[in-house]
Amino acid sequence: MTPGEMVAVCMAGISAGAINTVVGSGTLITFPVLLATGLPPVTATVSNALGLIPGSVSGAIGYRSELSGQRRRILKLGVGALLGSFTGATLLLALPAKAFETVVPVLVGLALVLVALQPVISKRVRARRERAGRAAHRDGGPLLFIGLMLASVYGGYFAAAQGIIYMSLMGMLLDEPMQRLNAVKNVLAAVVNTVAALFFLFVADFDWTAVALIAVGSALGGQIGARAGRRLRPVVLRGLIVTIGTVSIVQMLLG
Repeated sequence: MTPGEMVAVCMAGISAGAINTVVGSGTLITFPVLLATGLPPVTATVSNALGLIPGSVSGAIGYRSELSGQRRRILKLGVGALLGSFTGATLLLALPAKAFETVVPVLVGLALVLVALQPVISKRVRARRERAGRAAHRDGGPLLFIGLMLASVYGGYFAAAQGIIYMSLMGMLLDEPMQRLNAVKNVLAAVVNTVAALFFLFVADFDWTAVALIAVGSALGGQIGARAGRRLRPVVLRGLIVTIGTVSIVQMLLG
């Protein structure tokens, strides 16, 4: 890797760390940069997963005040994220590299629609629940657990835009402000990246220079993203998610 490529990878790591903390989709920045340095797709994927762990942890720490009172929820949903990410990491090595190419843009597009319509959907869900005399399920119930576990399968496989999918599912099924949901999203992303990377350590080849550069960059970016993201009003955060998600879909389709 040339000095110029090293700078590009580190800068991509900073950008990805910040975007992942606020929205998700940072992999769509780092992955093409790693490919441009000449890394094979699978090596780039696993190196990216390991390098982004410090960014996920950094972002979660930056949102620590919003995590208050969510310990039980995180532990429960974290189990689903763990199981899903391990499955996804296994599929990465078992399936062709382009196996998710068709379904991913559709999946992310659906998630964006749900994020955009979340206020309307949540209002109707609450109204229906009140008419039925049922209390809201604090952890989102089995539907959220299964949905996040399936999203984590995809996260363990590739991870691009998994945060958007997490936010759409939690926004529909949890009666919480978006910033608190974003804090949970960052913890779940850290779980997925860590589990996948640990699995890859034993079965795949890494480019350790790329790992180190992305790790340093994403850790810094995670703090930048947390400081910026926590100041955003819900409508702005929702708009940012939809905008970045749309750009991600276009990039995936054109790529």
